[in-house]
Amino acid sequence: MRNATTHGPDAGPDAPAGGRRAGAFWRRPAAWRGGAVAALVLLLPAAAPAALPSAGAATPNAPQAAAPGCSEEYRITHKLPGGTEWQMCYRNHDLAGLVLEDISYKPKGARNAVPVLNSARLGQIHVPYDDGNIEYYDVTEIQLGTAPVSLEAKDCPGGTRRPVKVGGEAYDAVCVTQQPRGFAHFGNSWDVGEEDGRNDSAQGDDLVVYSIHSAGYYYYITQWNFSDDGTITAKEGATGNLSPGDFDASDKQGWPIGKNSRDRATSHQHNVFWRLDFQTDSARPAKIQQYDTKRTGTGEGGYPAQETTRKNVTKETAGNSDQHRWWRVSGTAGKNGDGHTRSWELVHSNSARYTGRKFTSKDVWFTQYKKCEKFPNHNRNFDSNCAKDIVAANNGEQLKHPIVWVNVGFHHIARDEDQTPMPVHWQGFQISPRDVTDMSPLTPDRLRKPQYNGDPFDEQAAHAH
Repeated sequence: MRNATTHGPDAGPDAPAGGRRAGAFWRRPAAWRGGAVAALVLLLPAAAPAALPSAGAATPNAPQAAAPGCSEEYRITHKLPGGTEWQMCYRNHDLAGLVLEDISYKPKGARNAVPVLNSARLGQIHVPYDDGNIEYYDVTEIQLGTAPVSLEAKDCPGGTRRPVKVGGEAYDAVCVTQQPRGFAHFGNSWDVGEEDGRNDSAQGDDLVVYSIHSAGYYYYITQWNFSDDGTITAKEGATGNLSPGDFDASDKQGWPIGKNSRDRATSHQHNVFWRLDFQTDSARPAKIQQYDTKRTGTGEGGYPAQETTRKNVTKETAGNSDQHRWWRVSGTAGKNGDGHTRSWELVHSNSARYTGRKFTSKDVWFTQYKKCEKFPNHNRNFDSNCAKDIVAANNGEQLKHPIVWVNVGFHHIARDEDQTPMPVHWQGFQISPRDVTDMSPLTPDRLRKPQYNGDPFDEQAAHAH
């Protein structure tokens, strides 16, 4: 176990952590660092909607996207081999660690970049133990961001190590690199009316940005993958060592580690929250829509039939991704070359939702932006007038500026293989482009023609183009 640091209800963000709880085990003293907590920058000036590549005519009246709001030292601009370019700013926050801001996506062939997110960062890492004796909050109490790890060249293969400063000390703590992601697509061109025997296939690439911070015996890898097809993948990896103080198996059900059953590692949960502030186009508010797919009986062919319904989410709410449910965030003005609303879909996979706390009981929360609501819980540690958590904050207000909180749980039941050093276990989600472009930016140039956008055998539509 680790020591559990606490803040009083009136403690400000610069207040030092309190003492240990009785009976708690300090996992690794080096994990704690002092230093003031940096102010949280929640919003940047909104970028305007951008023109998109089109199989037909270009999107009309497409203004220029805004320039990133950071110095060159903290700006990331990277063009992937497939032609897609990503641009963003980064910084380190003393609680949340790696923060990415002003994220934009420029598909191959586009004149201008498409704004995606004002900011993206961790909200919380909640670690309750199965025996019910203790739980940790590695962002708001352990202050994860105060303990960045300086990366060596081997920790950032093929990339560059970028600086952050914490308490006046500099660390090469952010890696910016490029990695292959496997197949981007594979298809038979004769399926769209081209010559027989021709296959189109391509391998994809990611821009990868990550940092490592320590918290007790654990090391957390905060990683963001930006793919050449426009997908953003948020990943949180946990590695390091199993805590020696947790081999008491006080829950009586710990997993045996080592010879026979003498030592049992206590199982525990990692509940990771991300905080997303979308920047879909220049118009506010961004729109949230919920989609549900349900059985509707049997179709004419005698097979099960399903129907997908859409609901506009206009007020604060929360939900789970069960029963074929998903959400998308869209702007109110931006359209792709087909005239469809640009949007970003939340692709959620949560196999271990934790119900021991109300704020962890939902996969996704949508709250109206408030300056003091910086975390999914513990907000009163920094502002006594603030709603204490996203449960209290979720009181039915209109979503004029929605903040999206994504919660992904992982139940860590240790195994022999988890001994020093522990293999990384990952949890996360994706933000997938939905109608951001009228065709994939990786579609081969020869197929980026009107007759291949829609039904390739619709001769009347093809001639209309």
